[in-house]
Amino acid sequence: MSQDLKDQTPARVVEHYVDPTPFNPAVAEDLTPEQERYYQASQWKIMWWKFKRHKPAVWSAYILLIFYLCVPFAEVIAPYDANSRNADYLYAPPQRVHLFHEGSFVGPFVYGMSSEIDLETVQWVFTEDRSDVQRIRFFCRGEEYKFWGLFDADFHLFCPAEGGALYLLGTDRLGRDQLSGLVYGARLSLTVGLVGVTISIVLGLFFGGIAGYFGGILDNLIQRLIEIMRSLPELPLWMALSAALPVTWGPVSIYFGLTIILGLLDWPGLARAVRSKLLSLREEEYAKAAVLMGAKPQRVITRHLLPGFTSHIIASATLSIPAMILGETALSFLNLGLRRPAVSWGVLLNEAQDITIVTIYPWLMAPVIPIIIVVLAFNFLGDGLRDAADPYK
Repeated sequence: MSQDLKDQTPARVVEHYVDPTPFNPAVAEDLTPEQERYYQASQWKIMWWKFKRHKPAVWSAYILLIFYLCVPFAEVIAPYDANSRNADYLYAPPQRVHLFHEGSFVGPFVYGMSSEIDLETVQWVFTEDRSDVQRIRFFCRGEEYKFWGLFDADFHLFCPAEGGALYLLGTDRLGRDQLSGLVYGARLSLTVGLVGVTISIVLGLFFGGIAGYFGGILDNLIQRLIEIMRSLPELPLWMALSAALPVTWGPVSIYFGLTIILGLLDWPGLARAVRSKLLSLREEEYAKAAVLMGAKPQRVITRHLLPGFTSHIIASATLSIPAMILGETALSFLNLGLRRPAVSWGVLLNEAQDITIVTIYPWLMAPVIPIIIVVLAFNFLGDGLRDAADPYK
């Protein structure tokens, strides 16, 4: 009886409802606006947000930006040409900048210097002449130069007083301004790392991509080549290759030869990193789908695999630049790299090879300071980029 009553009960109709709002899987009702912004952001934007939280890396980026501004505007920033000589100021000490003279405000100025020879030590002795006030001129016309080697100009950021001298970091044995040498030297010392890293990245991506994607005998051959290159001592190999450069080459040829040497010897580390990444990424579903759809190996590597770890390549390249800067500095210091009239920080340090000279004229060690600052800044920047590129942090 109960079964008959149940069969006679009309069935309840459930209304079917469809939400007309377009479906967006990245947005949910329980997400905050900050969470929605994070989940909808691209990989590069997330990497930028994480990088900004790394304060040492951000400050290092600002410091490097200031240094690299000296590269295109070295002639404007430096008060003198890097090879200009002044026979009246041989081994002149750094001049102090003053603001007040006899209790009154004058503005930035330096006192003139008088010199005489100490016959006992056979050295030039410089003393300040308090009666000679030489105001520093800003945005002025001074020593002429050829801007970028294209046209003549004489505009400087700051200049010495008319008829005066301005050596804020002292001079060397030929009376050349150390500050101007540092500014001009940044042009070669900073760009040698960028050019060398570019060569290293191209070779590392090429050989690492072939080894990681194809494997087999190509992988074995490339790995044996990498092991041989990494087993050789780095500095003696740099010295041997630099010494092989013809002595008749000019400064520009020596510069490009040195950057090519540094780039050719730095690619094995990056090639191994690329190989290990490709070995794992080539097994992903999107890579296999590209192969099944008929994509050529070159397209699979460049369009599907390499973009997956571009951020890691950038971080690795950033950490390689200071090593190349130190390599150029060491070779130029040993007189196996760049030579005058080319100016780099290593060339300037070549003047400080004699420990006796350094103890008497310590300002000749001034190029050490920007080298330390730039190397530390690149290391902090590389650490920040590496942490920002890590998907597990």
